[in-house]
Amino acid sequence: MTTETQATAAASGAGATARFRENKHRAAGTSQERVSALAGRLVKAVNDIVLDEKVTYDEYNAFKAWLISVGETGEWPLFLDVWVEHSVEEVANSNRHGSKGSIEGPYYIPDAPSQNTPATLPMRDDEPGTPLLFQGQVKNVDGQPLAGALIELWHADDLGFYSQFAPGLPEWNLRGSIIADAQGNFQINTIQPAPYQIPTDGACGALIAAAGWHAWRPAHLHLKVSAPGHQLITTQLYFEGDEHVSDDIASAVKPELVLAPTERADGKGREVTYDFTLDPED
Repeated sequence: MTTETQATAAASGAGATARFRENKHRAAGTSQERVSALAGRLVKAVNDIVLDEKVTYDEYNAFKAWLISVGETGEWPLFLDVWVEHSVEEVANSNRHGSKGSIEGPYYIPDAPSQNTPATLPMRDDEPGTPLLFQGQVKNVDGQPLAGALIELWHADDLGFYSQFAPGLPEWNLRGSIIADAQGNFQINTIQPAPYQIPTDGACGALIAAAGWHAWRPAHLHLKVSAPGHQLITTQLYFEGDEHVSDDIASAVKPELVLAPTERADGKGREVTYDFTLDPED
């Protein structure tokens, strides 16, 4: 057993919670009326379920104990990002004309090491997996290249684990910030990630087991792409042929985000081209 496979839901959840507190800000200026409307609908929806489904005290107490467990293990970022964020993302990106967005997930770390293209993500000398050349161009909605666009890329390794959220992995393993060239082109050498199960040894895993669901996410690349004067896009890219593209537990897959890599001519792994189109800032 490798060190990284000893990762636990509690440790991952605590790390995700800490990162969220460091990097995210509470909504500023949210009116009392808006809070009342949203909280009121949430509470009503829960009560409607109780009444419609005739929830018993045993079921209510089981739910209460589960909520307490989610908090104790720090799994709220995991729970919300897996089961709720895809709807928030849909609302946030509903007016975009450029590239499709997807969820950020709980494992983003800002300020990854920066490189100019062509680049190779930081990785171990013996990094397992299939080499992948990920390349493309960043343009605006008029088709003009965006010089110096920033491509932030992070993903799981060949065993399905993320650096800084599993023990034994180098700090910035498979994470990088790549600066495109004067024509918005980028080339990034990395490793094709593996599909993985979200952590199942904690509260979220208990829910999955009790409901008889599966815990799998298809293999994917996480990206944030930005350029001055344009809206940042947060997205994920998936791989054709992955059995969980059609039943992602996080409901984050969109047809436009599925890649079809090909074998490289030199026989050294696979390659794929994907272009990004950024909307102008409002």
